[in-house]
Order: sequence, then C-alpha cells, then structure tokens
Amino acid sequence: MPEDTPPTPRIEAPPETYEAFVRLFVAHEGRLRGFLRSLLPDWDDVDEVMQETSIVAWRKFDQFDMGTNFMAWAAAIARFESLKHLRRMSRDRLVFNDDILDLLAEESLEETDNLEAHRLALCKCLEKLDPRQKELLHLAYQPGVKFHEVAEKAGKSAQAFYKTIQRLRAALLECAEKHMRKEAHA
Repeated sequence: MPEDTPPTPRIEAPPETYEAFVRLFVAHEGRLRGFLRSLLPDWDDVDEVMQETSIVAWRKFDQFDMGTNFMAWAAAIARFESLKHLRRMSRDRLVFNDDILDLLAEESLEETDNLEAHRLALCKCLEKLDPRQKELLHLAYQPGVKFHEVAEKAGKSAQAFYKTIQRLRAALLECAEKHMRKEAHA
C-alpha cells in the first residue's frame, strides 16, 4: 500500500449486528431500488446511489431503532443520497430542484408502500388458487414464453388458454382489491 493512501477504517460490530443489517437491507433492497428509480434518471444512477445508501445505512445502523420501520429509515437515507447525487449531476445538466425532489420522494414512498400492500394481497390470493391454476399462470408468465406453445403444453387451444389466463387474472385482481379494501377498513 502506498504511504499516502489512508488505511481503510475498520468498523467493529458484533456478528448479530451484521446479520440484522444484512437481513433488513436485503429484505428491502428491491423496494429501495424502486424508490430510487422514481427519483433518479436511470438505473446507472440508481446503482451508484444504492451503493452509497448501503454504506451510509451501515455506518448509521447503530442509530436505527429495531422496533421501527427499516424501509422508512433507509428511504430517508436514500433520499438524502439522491439529493447529493443530483447536486453533483446538476453541474453537468438540468435536474429537479430540492422541493420537487422532496415531493417526488414523498409520493414515491407512499406508492412503494401501496405496491408492497398490493404484492402481499396478490400473494395471499395466489395461495387460494388450486395447483392446476397456479401451474397455468406459472407457464404463462415465464420469460420468453410463446402463448401458443404453452397452450399446446397445457392441452388447450391458444384462444382457450388465453381466455383461461384472462379469467385467472381477473379473479386475482378482484381478490387482491377485495383484500386491500378489507385491510383498509381493519
């Protein structure tokens, strides 16, 4: 190591602290990325800010209260890191001012919570399907799938398969919305 390179600071923490942080961060990483994407112009910026967010979150993890909402805490850090990133970018091109970014961050965080609630409701509705229905949906939504080939595998015409998938999607949508309304009134 050259003499002018400062040594990397070593952060000491008990193993259970590392584990708790990693579990929480990994559990919320997808939502944090979605939140950042709503604030930043492209995925390269999201990757860069996500890296900074993870570092700052780890350094401040001793300030996080384990009984509170990790997503809200991490989103606040991500929002601040986004502002820093956009300020650096503003030297090069036009970017939103801080007020607009704050508004976008607030709305995006609410939307992230809504999407998570929708995802959970959809998971509960998927559990209610019989195995054959789950298999049909699984076949229909594999990457690169061709409907007519899947229909043939399922022993149906393409039109009949398409209508079956449409009915399943409509039933899942109705179930998820019903579940969401029920949760809202609980």
